Amino acid sequence: MIRFDFTGKVVLVTGSSRGIGAAILRQFVDAGATGILHDFEDTAGANLLAAEALVKDYPAGRVRIFAADVRDAAAIETMMQTVRAEFGGLDILVNNAGILKDRTIRKMALDEWHSVIETNLTGVFHCCKYGAEILRDGGRIVSIASVAGLHGILGQSNYAAAKAGVIGLTRVLAKELARRQITVNAIAPGVVATSMMGDIKEEVRAEYLKQIPLGRFAQPDDVANAVLFLSTEESGYITGQVLPITGGWLV
Repeated sequence: MIRFDFTGKVVLVTGSSRGIGAAILRQFVDAGATGILHDFEDTAGANLLAAEALVKDYPAGRVRIFAADVRDAAAIETMMQTVRAEFGGLDILVNNAGILKDRTIRKMALDEWHSVIETNLTGVFHCCKYGAEILRDGGRIVSIASVAGLHGILGQSNYAAAKAGVIGLTRVLAKELARRQITVNAIAPGVVATSMMGDIKEEVRAEYLKQIPLGRFAQPDDVANAVLFLSTEESGYITGQVLPITGGWLV
């Protein structure tokens, strides 16, 4: 069911070839938007193959694929300028791209720290910095943070630090971009049933589930629903906020 109308809007969702990002992009396109499906070109080419398979399910011309590593500032700047050249600008930016490399700090390798910070935090900074240049006045930025960034979760020092940084960045940008009537908000999901959930040990997932009052993990569409609402005209007085999507789970 289409609840919102984004006809005429151009939306870019980073990391949108699978999982939460794919669900967000699907909902936007179903609601009339022109979608930019983004992922990075991995060595095996699996990301772009997944992206190409998704595009075949959309109406012709409604979705374009862009490949760029969010850690690479120059690549993101080039992508944003290409979007402006081809579409005239951007209306909605959703920062979803992220990775997970859980380990206690004693066991965490330096590369595991840096790769998560560079992807999940620096990558969002790059997209916001260069995305803000092409966002039309009255546009929307929504970033996918995490409940880990609000409360901290055992074994996620890298992930929690990155997501807490995204929350801080969101609050600053909400003030900096307010003069252009661009709202900037974040979503803080709990455990979402995607392929990334497989990185969490089964016994840990079972323990999490016991603590969720609604009795289930989030589905990608639960997150997408909130992203779309924060991208509507009706949400135009909401900015600098963090919305937990946890099923009542308080870590």
